[in-house]
Amino acid sequence: MLAQPKRKYINPRYGQAVIGPPGSGKSTYCHRMHSFLSRLDRKVCVINLDPANENMTYTAEINIMNLITVEDVMSHLGLGPNGALMYCLEYLEANIEWLLKNLEALPYDYFILDCPGQVELYTHHKSISRIFERLQSCSYHLCAVQLIDSHYCSDPAKFISTLLMSLNSMLLMGLPHVNLLSKADLLKQFESKLLYNLEFYTDVLDLSYLLEALDDAPGMRKYKKLNAAIISMVEDYALVSFQPLDVHRDESLLRVKNLVDKANGYIYGAGEERSINSLLACAVGAESHQAKIEKDINPYVRNPL
Repeated sequence: MLAQPKRKYINPRYGQAVIGPPGSGKSTYCHRMHSFLSRLDRKVCVINLDPANENMTYTAEINIMNLITVEDVMSHLGLGPNGALMYCLEYLEANIEWLLKNLEALPYDYFILDCPGQVELYTHHKSISRIFERLQSCSYHLCAVQLIDSHYCSDPAKFISTLLMSLNSMLLMGLPHVNLLSKADLLKQFESKLLYNLEFYTDVLDLSYLLEALDDAPGMRKYKKLNAAIISMVEDYALVSFQPLDVHRDESLLRVKNLVDKANGYIYGAGEERSINSLLACAVGAESHQAKIEKDINPYVRNPL
């Protein structure tokens, strides 16, 4: 039997694949998390994988728009925005060596991947999941960070839709997954529309309460069986839960960082540990951050428990 060639050892690298619907705050999160991790002395950079992202608030070390853009595809192939975006991701998949070569040349060991906002890419289309599979096979330990705008909590139908979307993307992506309710600092603006307390939405508790609210909504009673089936499926998988995120607060970013590090197996060194110790007050605040948000919103919101 011929001897197998020795595989070259590659030091593991880590990263976050930031996904979510348009307007959920992905680019802002990437910018804020990059700044926060840099303050902790982590060697981190942001990679833009959105071929339509022309208004970045950060400096991308690798930018897919240097390879292909949605605008060029629409112009040359006559596709619409959605079709052009899918084509761009398929093109990146076919030219994955371009991405791997550029990643290998960077002096970083932690990457934040700013991904496109088209939901179908994470629920039905396979290119981006295959891209992540290839990265993982090359010793990149990734965690998917999915952002959902917290205002969806104010509408039972929209919240159930986000639960179904989150579950679908978790199953298709096949990565360790952290779901975030972004813009938690704005919850107070629509507190009067929240049926229950924040814990109900973050822990995804007994969804039969939302089903009751849906049945009482105009025009929704005819979908009662469909809504019940969707809720039953989400509860049977028992995978979806959320962490509230306020990108303007260090304690919120610290809590998310801890969740992501646990999910992708990242272990920080002594230098970062000293930096974290200097943020000890934030760590204490992170433990009670969710309670602080609940206190800020309407104290008279119903608690189903």
